[in-house]
Amino acid sequence: MLLLQAFGSNGSGQLGIGHTEDVSTPQTVLLPAECLLPSPTGPTQQPRISRIVAGGNHTLVLFSTGTLLWSGDHTTGACGRVPDPAAATTPQFRPVDLGPLPPSSTVRLAAATWEASVAVVSSQVATHGSDCSSSETVYSFGRGGKGELGLGQGITTTGEEPAAIPNFPPPGSHVVDIAAGVGHVVAVLSNGEVWGWGNGRKGQLGEPAAAAIWAPRRINEGVGFRVVRAVCGREFTCLFGPSETGETVVLGSDKWGVRSRAPEHVSQWKDVGAGWGSLAVLKGDGTLVSWGRDDHGQLARDDLSRVKHMAVGSEHTMVLTKEGELMAWGWGEHGNCGPIRDGNGEKGERNRIATSGQGTEITMIGAGCATSWIAIEKAT
Repeated sequence: MLLLQAFGSNGSGQLGIGHTEDVSTPQTVLLPAECLLPSPTGPTQQPRISRIVAGGNHTLVLFSTGTLLWSGDHTTGACGRVPDPAAATTPQFRPVDLGPLPPSSTVRLAAATWEASVAVVSSQVATHGSDCSSSETVYSFGRGGKGELGLGQGITTTGEEPAAIPNFPPPGSHVVDIAAGVGHVVAVLSNGEVWGWGNGRKGQLGEPAAAAIWAPRRINEGVGFRVVRAVCGREFTCLFGPSETGETVVLGSDKWGVRSRAPEHVSQWKDVGAGWGSLAVLKGDGTLVSWGRDDHGQLARDDLSRVKHMAVGSEHTMVLTKEGELMAWGWGEHGNCGPIRDGNGEKGERNRIATSGQGTEITMIGAGCATSWIAIEKAT
C-alpha cells in the first residue's frame, strides 16, 4: 500500500492534506484512488512516485505510470487546466489537465518555477500500418515575467491553457532530465546538450547573461564533458557529467561560494540536489557532500551517518540514513524540519522525523519551498 505524507508550509494547500494550515509532523496526503492501485492494463506492481517538484505555492507529484498530479495555488495557471475552480476548493491532489493529448500520452518528467510548471510528455504516433513512433512535447503552463515559460518573446502567462514550447526539443534528441529554480528552467538532452530559458541575469543560463531569455537556448557550449544531470538554485545552475567520472561545472552567481567552492569532480555520485543557495551530492558509498549557503545550517555535518536517500529544499535538507532514520535540518520555520524545540532550534540541528522498518519502507523523500515529503510503502 502506497502512502504519501507531507509537512511544512501549507498556506495555499500545496501539501494536499485537506486544509491550509502549516504542520510540523507528517500528515497523510490526499491522493486519487486510482493512483494507489495497480494499473489494469499493465504490470500488477503498484505505481511508485518518481518525482515531487514544488513551486512557490504549488506542488506536482509524478507517478511511474506517467500520471501527474497537482495541489496548491492554481490561480497562476501553474497547475494546468482547472475548468471548474469551485470544484477544486478542498486542498488535495488532482490530475493535471494539459488539454487534448493523444491517448497514448504519458508525462515522463516535470519541473516547477515559482509560478509556472513544465511537463515533458511522450506520445506514440501511428506511422505506417501498425507501426508507431515516439514523439515528445514539452508543455509550459503558469506565469513568469522573465521567460520562465519558454514560449517566445514577451509571453508571460499561459492563462488556463498549457502551451507546447515551439520547436523543442531539437530534432533527433529527447529530454533526459529537467530542472528549475525560482525563475529559470534547464533541460538536459539525450545528445548531451543542455538548453535553458528564463531568468539568466547572473549567467545561470550561460553567456551572454540576460535578465530574460524567452525561448530555449543552448547553454553548455565550452563545457568539456557530456552532461547527464542538472540542478538549479536561485541564481545558478550546476551541470554533472556521468557518475563514473563525476565532472561538475556551476554557471551563474558565486554568492556563498557556490561556484568557487565546487569540486571539479564528484565521482560515483548517486543523486544530486540544489537549494536556493547550496548544492548537495550523494555518493554511492552513502557520503553526502554539500557546499554553499549555510546560514540556517542546511549543509551536511561531518558526523552524518551514511545516507540512502536525500532531498534538498529551498533552505533545508532531509535524508534517510542507511539505518532507516529519516532526519531533517536547516530553516524549518514552517515545520518542514519537524517540530521546533525550545522556540527556535539551533542551526543545523537534526530532527529525527521517522524510522523506516517494521512493515513500512520509505521509498522516496522530497523537499520543496519549506515543504517536506515522504513516500512510504506499507505491507498489506
